[in-house]
Amino acid sequence: MSRSLLRIPARRKLYARRLTLLAALAPLLLLLTPSPAQAAPPTPPSAATARSYLAALTVKTEGSLTGYSRDLFPHWITQSGTCNTREVVLKRDGTNVVTDSACYPTSGSWYSPYDGATWYAASDVDIDHVVPLSEAWRSGAAGWTTSKRQAFANDLTHAQLIAVTDDVNSAKGDKDPDAWLPPRTSYRCMYARMWVWVKYAWGLSLESSEKSALSSILNAC
Repeated sequence: MSRSLLRIPARRKLYARRLTLLAALAPLLLLLTPSPAQAAPPTPPSAATARSYLAALTVKTEGSLTGYSRDLFPHWITQSGTCNTREVVLKRDGTNVVTDSACYPTSGSWYSPYDGATWYAASDVDIDHVVPLSEAWRSGAAGWTTSKRQAFANDLTHAQLIAVTDDVNSAKGDKDPDAWLPPRTSYRCMYARMWVWVKYAWGLSLESSEKSALSSILNAC
């Protein structure tokens, strides 16, 4: 009998061992495989950069709400074709979103990072202004032109708009981070980075209690 024929059983055993090893590793490989990225607003700066932005912001007592109206922050404006800002964000932040001829989402799903809930109807989702309009008014926007306030209310460049559960958005209201944070604690670092980025980009001030809350979050990121 030739030497090559003697080697065949050994090779088969080695091949069998490899298959057994691969089968054993399969669950681990699945865990290590990254899941598809979740649609989201523009990524804010890192926590370290956000801390430097936070240090640069002006700290002062919030202004009055006298004269404030949401109408002074015109939204949702047309972005392209028949699509307004809300519809653009719904499509951006959703998965497998299908829209009709008027750009309204007729199907799809939306994951709310604030609370970890997933919704399958656009009516269950709000577009949150990360820095609320009334908060912006008290922090400097009262002195802006209506045109600038419109740009702020429809800002797609920074992490100012995000699709979230409507009830969670209602619970947030116009509170700043020393009074409200996303119930999903793992998202709070991201939320603080978003908040600071928006205030820094738009030159808005903040209160000392607001700065303290943001500083604590960013230091723990």
